[in-house]
Amino acid sequence: MDDSAIIDLYLARDETAVSETAEKYGTRLRRIAESILRDPSSAEECENDTYLQTWNRIPPNEPRNYFFAFLGKITRHLAIDECRKQTSRKRQALFVELTDEMTECLAGQSDVESEIDAQELSRTISSFLDTYPLMQRNIFVRRYWYFDSIPEISTRYGFSQSKVKSILFRMRNRLREYLVREGYFI
Repeated sequence: MDDSAIIDLYLARDETAVSETAEKYGTRLRRIAESILRDPSSAEECENDTYLQTWNRIPPNEPRNYFFAFLGKITRHLAIDECRKQTSRKRQALFVELTDEMTECLAGQSDVESEIDAQELSRTISSFLDTYPLMQRNIFVRRYWYFDSIPEISTRYGFSQSKVKSILFRMRNRLREYLVREGYFI
């Protein structure tokens, strides 16, 4: 079933929308959550919570042209929230490690103003990534969106781990410079 038809089911409040979503995207959503949490049962819980949040967000949203991105963002946020809960109970190295890597590029504020600027920052980062070849963009996204490990990325793209680390290091440095040129204070 195509995304538009699934959205129509949500708009009609037909519960088969959830099962169609699970059939089409369940494995990919679980993979996103598991990459962040490293726990299959927690990932499955995030996947199910994604369906509930999707049910509650459609309507008013109608993400016909970006349905998987819509679902993926919900799953990612749920998994990060769960990771933060786990981190507050015990330090979890993966999320802390990735946060530390990206703080080299981005100032980390937790105020209302930074939330308002988040969409503009997202567009700026997308523009930055558009200046790179597809392979490098994919490596960056696999690391910082999907939370793939360096070994996973090196296996996926057939590069050595040191090459992947080097690509990411250079891209983070260039991202920092790009953000400064765009008016972001780091």
